[in-house]
Amino acid sequence: MPQNYVFMTDSDSDLPYDIADARGIQVVRMPYAIDGKEYMDDNGRTNDPHAFFQKMRDGATPNTSLLPTEAYLEIWEPILKEKDILFIAFSSKMSATLKNAHEAREILLKKYPERKLLIVDTMLISGPMSLLVLRAHDLYQQGASMEEIEQYVLDRRFHFLTWLTVDDLKYLKRGGRISPTKAFFGSMLDIKPIVSMGKNGLMVNVGQVKGRKKALRTIIDNVIENIEAPENQEIVILQADVEEEANRVREVLMQHLPSLKSVRVQAIGPVIGAHCGPGTIAICFEGKENTIEA
Repeated sequence: MPQNYVFMTDSDSDLPYDIADARGIQVVRMPYAIDGKEYMDDNGRTNDPHAFFQKMRDGATPNTSLLPTEAYLEIWEPILKEKDILFIAFSSKMSATLKNAHEAREILLKKYPERKLLIVDTMLISGPMSLLVLRAHDLYQQGASMEEIEQYVLDRRFHFLTWLTVDDLKYLKRGGRISPTKAFFGSMLDIKPIVSMGKNGLMVNVGQVKGRKKALRTIIDNVIENIEAPENQEIVILQADVEEEANRVREVLMQHLPSLKSVRVQAIGPVIGAHCGPGTIAICFEGKENTIEA
């Protein structure tokens, strides 16, 4: 059903470009840099995840940066001249980028007071965000209004969950998620963190186990415990250059949840990958309401 507004999201959703293309979802690209060169995350259209993570293994330190207010203005103004905009954004708690988006919104609405530009904070990022975006876009395709979709996102955002583990603690140390001392002894003792998305819109270290095998078993068990209506949903397994291992996780999940509609394995994007590092595996799904606090 044709709509009188444009549905948009950002690339920090890690929504694969082919799915966005097929649905006609416009995506605001977020910047990152590696080896001194800046790129825009295009969700796999031209970025090579293997090459990116191999550079990290070889010692490169990627950086992410804010999308400036001017960039939002350039993207949104041509659209706003003709149509309203609904922008589904990644967590405001993980970056100041959303402040720039709101600043651009204020500027544009003064210039086009007859228009509407809604910015909705998912309090999520990457896989769980992409699943919520797709649910919201289903409503868009069914003819829902901007306000109805905004309310849906606000009502349901804490039901889109992720459980993940990383392979090397140094990336969490670099991002300030764990102390250097904890990273040193954790790596020496083969300790693997269990991480989830908190209701505060930040990644939270919720536990630790010894060994990679037990870490993967732990995140699988948490999915099994918290998933709802598996027959109606697609699970996303995100992997940072460990596709073969992610496919084994997929097989185990389907054995334990045979009614699952589908399980999609995809690469973690460079913006999120810069902070979690190669070897990360995350399982993203819709389930019981999130109760994890920072």
